[in-house]
This record gives sequence, structure tokens and C-alpha cells, in this order.
Amino acid sequence: MKKIHAIASAVTLTAVMSTNAFAGATLDSVKKKGFVQCGVSTGLPGFSSADEKGNWFGLDVDVCRAVAAAVFGDADKVKYTPLTAKERFTALQSGEIDMLSRNTTWTLTRDSSLGLNFAGVNYYDGQGFMVNKNLGVKSALELDGASFCIQAGTTTELNLADYFRANNMKYTPVTFDSSDETVKAFDSGRCDALTSDQSQLYALRIKLGNPDGAIVLPEVISKEPLGPVTAQGDDEWYKIVRWSLFAMINAEELGVSSGNVDKMMSSDDPNVRRLLGLEGIKGSGLGLADDWAVNIIKQVGNYGEAFERNVGQGSPLKIARGQNALWNKGGLQYAPPIR
Repeated sequence: MKKIHAIASAVTLTAVMSTNAFAGATLDSVKKKGFVQCGVSTGLPGFSSADEKGNWFGLDVDVCRAVAAAVFGDADKVKYTPLTAKERFTALQSGEIDMLSRNTTWTLTRDSSLGLNFAGVNYYDGQGFMVNKNLGVKSALELDGASFCIQAGTTTELNLADYFRANNMKYTPVTFDSSDETVKAFDSGRCDALTSDQSQLYALRIKLGNPDGAIVLPEVISKEPLGPVTAQGDDEWYKIVRWSLFAMINAEELGVSSGNVDKMMSSDDPNVRRLLGLEGIKGSGLGLADDWAVNIIKQVGNYGEAFERNVGQGSPLKIARGQNALWNKGGLQYAPPIR
């Protein structure tokens, strides 16, 4: 018995030491000021855009809200900083924002040399092309010599160069700082085609004067795993952001939604009970209350709810789940277990 107690004490001590070792300043700072400062886009329907009253909505915004719900038990305790692609990383590195949730592609260069940590993938995307129907183009391979509207400071520029070089074609880039400027230029005829992540193409198309006059071509030329980002050096905060997203994905897999989370509190399923903080590992390892995931699910919803509401069939974009379906439904969305 003494040996068991000794082992238990050692485990407890190790857990305490581990918690202290990974404690970071961001959570304390966020609690002190009373809100999460979240970097978002300057306006991308379905992902992060504001209404006329300044209220922000979108799949990326919901990640910010999930973190606030986990920390404060209140998803509304978020302030948003609209950022261009050029501004986003500097804002995170300088501490102007606590986290970035702005359709940002996870790449080796960004992960290894910019002082950033990618916390997961909330949307699997790929770069595509949009053209006016009157061009009569059916494939990107017919765009030799075309001009392209591109948002500066993105992986889009690099992917486009690779694609045209690989296919021995020429093009003229026309770059802009924001997606709004890019789509306006395309709409006014300053370029033959617009290239970006396919999700953005569908979102930007509804901003055109005649959305039905443009088509998205079938080619997808890159992998664009998009997800939230934190500054490197604060493991505690990084894990809060990461597991806030994972809680949403696990909730969908386990059938726990904003509509039934209260009822699911009486579930006998041990996986559900661990997700809801009723048994097993609690929130202390993340520096959070035990009901951190309950607050996310109740106020923001599970991943499937957020997807359908913002970019899926319940939204103007009507994007199919495709590779963003759960892993057990033919997609790529997968979260480590909560246990």
C-alpha cells in the first residue's frame, strides 16, 4: 500500500511540475483583460466577416468564440482585429493579438521559422481558379498568357508560379493587399482570372455584380490545410486553442450538439462523459474549468453545426462537406481522443 501511495504521490508531483513547466503568460493576460483578442480576415463571407452592426460571424470566428467559451464560459468575450495577409503574422508575433484564426495555410516554413504554432486544421482547402463564363474557358490549362488577380503575401502566389512553370505556361500577376480589393479588380475586368483557395472563390463569387457570370474551374492545384495559430513559446495557451477546436470535432463524432448537450450530461457513454468533464481527465491540465467543453458545445456548437451554419447547406456558400467530413464518414476531420 505504501508503495502505491508513493507512486501516486510521485505522479501527482509530476503532474503539478508539468503544469507549472508549461504555464504561460497569455492565459493570465487574457483573463486579466477579460477577452480574447483574435486576428481575423478583413472580410471573407463564411469564414470571418462582420455585419452592419460590427458583429463577426464565420467558421474562423467560431474558433475564436470556442476559445472564449473555454476560458470564460462566455463565447462573446472576443474582440476582433481585421488583418490583411501581410499583417497577420506580425500582429501575432508582436502580441497585438492572442491568436490568429484567419484562413491561414499550415506550411513548413511558417511552422518552423516564423515563431508560430499551428493548433490544428478547421478547414481542408485547395487552390483553384475562377473565370468569367464569357471567356469560354473550361480548364486552367487553357489560361496560358492570362492575367491573374492575387492577394499578396499568400501561398497562392507561390502555388500559381509552380503550376504555370510545371505546365510551361506564362501569366501576369496583378496583386492586391486584401481579398476585397482582389475581387473588385476581377469584377471590373482588370484581370482574366482570380486564383485563391477554393472556399474563398465561392465566398468571393457572391460579392460579384453578377455571381452567375463566373465559374470555378475544376482544377485544385495545392493542399491548403487552414487552421488557427498561436505565437510560439506558450504551450499552455497553444493547447487551449488546439483542444478548443478538438472539442468541437470530438463533439460531432460523439453526437453531442448545442441542442442536446444538456441531455447528454446524463449519458452513460464514457467518451461523452469525458468530453463533458463528468469523469476522467478534467480541465485543470489546460488551466480551465471542468465544463470548458460543455461551454463550447452549448454556445458555439460542434464542428458539424459550425460548418453547416457558416459555409455548408445552411449558408449562401452551400459548400459540400467533402474532405471536411469526419474521418469515419469519408473525410479528413479527425481529433485525438479526450481521455
